[in-house]
Amino acid sequence: MIYVKHFLDFIFLVSNSVRFLWKSIPATIKESQSELVAAWKIGQTLWTRDYAGVYEAIRGFDWTQQTRVLVAAFSGKAFSNHNFRSNLKLYTKRMFELLQSAYSTISIQDAAQFLGMSEEDAANYVLRQGWTVDPTSPMLTVTKQAIVKEQKLDSGKLQRLTEYVFHLEH
Repeated sequence: MIYVKHFLDFIFLVSNSVRFLWKSIPATIKESQSELVAAWKIGQTLWTRDYAGVYEAIRGFDWTQQTRVLVAAFSGKAFSNHNFRSNLKLYTKRMFELLQSAYSTISIQDAAQFLGMSEEDAANYVLRQGWTVDPTSPMLTVTKQAIVKEQKLDSGKLQRLTEYVFHLEH
């Protein structure tokens, strides 16, 4: 269980380096923990930039109670015992910012794949963010907004990561 939680935390904090963590996990652990393998699928999709695949990997596994909170941060998936619906999820927010910075127009279908939503939900979501729909085609016109990204070093996250690594090594 500790490997899965650590692995998901690592994906959440530093997704580009998760493949190195995967290589360091003993094969016996990988083979015995299906949830760890499911978490690795999330890491693989992030590494290969298969953004729609992240949502598929998350929704394709029945996560345990202990890991649901971490998994929900990626997909915006609401679980019955937690109220995540009102919060904008981190991964969805990152994908929205990526779309906003990379596109001037995008199809509703493509936006839905990137955001892990149905076409109707994706259209409603981006319309609330100020985008517009072309009435003659299923295309969205992106409204560029200044994206302010805070670059604070959260010592709590760093401390938590250090404790996990220490625990795994000892």
